[in-house]
Amino acid sequence: MGSPAQGMKFAKLQATGNDFVLVEAEGLDCDWPRLAEAMCQRRFGIGGDGLMLLLKSKVADFRMRIFNSDGSEAEVCGNGLRCFARYVIDRGLARAGKEISIETTAGIRRVRPEGDGRFEVNMGIPKFGAEEIPVAISADRAPILDYPLHVQGTDLLLSFVSMGNPHGVCFVKELSDFPLPDLGPIVVHHELFPQGLNFEVASVASRKEIKARVWERGVGETLSCGSGACAIAVTAMLHSYVDRWVDVILPGGRLTVGWDGKGGVYLRGEAALVFTGDWLRRNLVLEEQ
Repeated sequence: MGSPAQGMKFAKLQATGNDFVLVEAEGLDCDWPRLAEAMCQRRFGIGGDGLMLLLKSKVADFRMRIFNSDGSEAEVCGNGLRCFARYVIDRGLARAGKEISIETTAGIRRVRPEGDGRFEVNMGIPKFGAEEIPVAISADRAPILDYPLHVQGTDLLLSFVSMGNPHGVCFVKELSDFPLPDLGPIVVHHELFPQGLNFEVASVASRKEIKARVWERGVGETLSCGSGACAIAVTAMLHSYVDRWVDVILPGGRLTVGWDGKGGVYLRGEAALVFTGDWLRRNLVLEEQ
């Protein structure tokens, strides 16, 4: 895939504005957290919310690792999975129209191409137990809905779910004036969340539509978050705010989420290849195994 002299080949992809750098990483030994930080810088690097690695898998068609822009590793990413599927199909590594299985830290996820650049991801069964999320909360029952959290003089009601990664959703009436840049970093790193938290604020527009913003652990506010959209939809359904299929409108675009209340959560949306190139930045450890 490359050498220090030749550079490292990469692809830049995006799904509703959630953007990623993808590297075919099999056979490469690199300081991936440090490389993610360098590549994802928007002024000095390629720019992206995260770095995705394409690897071989013994249990699925492919294996995906994903590092946030701060170098921390994420368990799973709904938008990233669609971008990953788009890449392997465009590269001829997977057959167009065929369901693709992808191994992640959170387990195997399956992606089905729908045509016209759209994909459906089975994001797995949501988990609601305090230890499963995890949250350091004593709860007699799950799910944990409308848990009161007071931060910086603001009272929040958080509903928790794990989509393979931890999420806390706060439903509000007015979305545009919510101080997400001020409260997001505090909530995400609150002592109640031992592995951090992805924090979503959402406003229900109708039974079929929710508007939302996301502060992602390890990234900050993003234009879109696939697992976050799933968390928003699932908790909205648990509150009986919306129907079993709902559109989640984020700054980067529209995602559609479906859940029957028992099985896996389905995420639908587009994914696009933006450009490809060679990473030539010096002073990074990169060796052929």
